[in-house]
Amino acid sequence: MKLNALLALLSLSALACEQGRQPAPFPRTQTRDSAGIRIVENPEPPVGSRLPWSIGAEPTVSIGAVEGEEPYLLDAAMDATRLSDGRIVILNGGTNELRVFDSSGVHLESWGGRGEGPGEFRSLWRVGPWPGDSIVAWYAPRNGISVFDGHGNYGRTLELVHDEATPLMQRFRPEDTTRDGSIVTVHWPHGADTVVFQLRDGEGRIRSSLGTHPGPEPHLHAEGTDQAMLFHKIFGREPVWTTWGDLVVVGHTSRYEFRAFGIDGSLARIVRRDHVPRTPPPDDVEAYIEARVAESVLRETESEKERLRRRYQSVPVAEHFPTFGSIMSDASSHLWVGEYELSEEERPPGLWTVFDPEGRVLGFVETPEGLYIHEIGEDYILGTTWDALNVEYIQLWPLDRR
Repeated sequence: MKLNALLALLSLSALACEQGRQPAPFPRTQTRDSAGIRIVENPEPPVGSRLPWSIGAEPTVSIGAVEGEEPYLLDAAMDATRLSDGRIVILNGGTNELRVFDSSGVHLESWGGRGEGPGEFRSLWRVGPWPGDSIVAWYAPRNGISVFDGHGNYGRTLELVHDEATPLMQRFRPEDTTRDGSIVTVHWPHGADTVVFQLRDGEGRIRSSLGTHPGPEPHLHAEGTDQAMLFHKIFGREPVWTTWGDLVVVGHTSRYEFRAFGIDGSLARIVRRDHVPRTPPPDDVEAYIEARVAESVLRETESEKERLRRRYQSVPVAEHFPTFGSIMSDASSHLWVGEYELSEEERPPGLWTVFDPEGRVLGFVETPEGLYIHEIGEDYILGTTWDALNVEYIQLWPLDRR
């Protein structure tokens, strides 16, 4: 063992002992090159093990209230990001505003608002960082992107370049941005089992193609003379994507494998992790159907609920549960993969497998229960949580990686 690796392992062991727990066994990762593509094969971390990173016992900032001043009454707070000076920008979808708070959670100002003018929005749905400490806000219906500087000054609006003959529903949709200001776009045709990815430049023009990848598994159900309804296979695969340092990661939930592409569209890395497949038992299938029926026809009659339930019972069931739930990356170019939540009894909610910037597995990290994570920084986790009254809160939790 090389000296630096030995010192790192000793440091990890010492820290774990200081915190009163045994260090997790160091996983062995196999790395090889194939035709210029780095392939990283990882084992699953030991069950019950945790990385010696710590998340605070409570958030350092919590924004939201049951009653009080209007800026703190969040409504459809679908996204949030943190600026370099500590300010927190919250996307408040109910008012189509970007609400800005200082590092302690005090409201400073609001940007945008509902309207058709420059810097205003009709249907705001995402906010994220843009080079130069600026931010970008995504909005519908034309998949536009507005750029603001760090002081809230509106800069410009761009839309993806398309052939005008292409129907709106068949156009690419912006989903993420890279560190250099490229835009990750996705074309997800209705009813198709594939998705197509492109990178666009800061003017919305095509920069490179990341190719076509597996999408959802559609199922058309027709009953009598009724129009056919589109379903997706129960526990079937879902496409996932995220930026990862200078790469763009694409994968799907039916296989624990991620393909990382360079800005030029070339495949640079394939990362895999061992996974033991699990077959969905009948009780889980029934619970899945009941949840979908409750979501779809909350205000409908019992006969309509039963009709929808019968249709769902004809939908195919995947052979195995999804291999994971979601993916995202952090400010240190670590890849976080959310474990699929089978049940609370089997493993805690909010469990993630973390990979280093080269794709080597580091171990499990457990995040606060009920926290939907928007962003992971060097020393914080930013997300949304809900109380018993379904009131929304944007919270900042401290993250210590030492």
